[in-house]
Amino acid sequence: MHAAELRAIQAPIKERYKNDPKAGFITLKAKGSLDDTNITCKVETGRALAIAGLHPATGGTGMELCSGDMLLEALVACAGVTLKAVSTALEIPLRTATVAAEGDLDFRGTLGVAKDAPVGFAQVRLRFDVDTDAPQEKLDQLLKLTERYCVVYQTIKSGPPVEVTLARA
Repeated sequence: MHAAELRAIQAPIKERYKNDPKAGFITLKAKGSLDDTNITCKVETGRALAIAGLHPATGGTGMELCSGDMLLEALVACAGVTLKAVSTALEIPLRTATVAAEGDLDFRGTLGVAKDAPVGFAQVRLRFDVDTDAPQEKLDQLLKLTERYCVVYQTIKSGPPVEVTLARA
């Protein structure tokens, strides 16, 4: 897709959101169900069923998906799509590009072994490797805008309020 095609697709969407801000507010949803016999959660992805389980560092078999890995994968997916959209819009040619994320976890926290150990990622690193002849100023702009518009990155970075409820079925 070229910049002109991207603009043509997005222009009416942007115009609609400018004229009707409420139209731009969309609630994304995810749903899962717990397995009767295993410590797993079957997540409906819209494309397939993803079965998440315990990480081997917490007693899992390693056969199921790890939710922490899934979070990093979502970050890589969003950041990669955003990088591509921004590079297209800015007309920055990328011969190749890869995105990688890694995060540091102290599993003592989630297992309740050490009260001072955090539950969750202590640090996340996101890396882009691009093959391009674009000048550094353009690459700096590409990174800045990718960070700005990547939904998953901004969500992790900003830590929005999360409401949690438990109800009887």
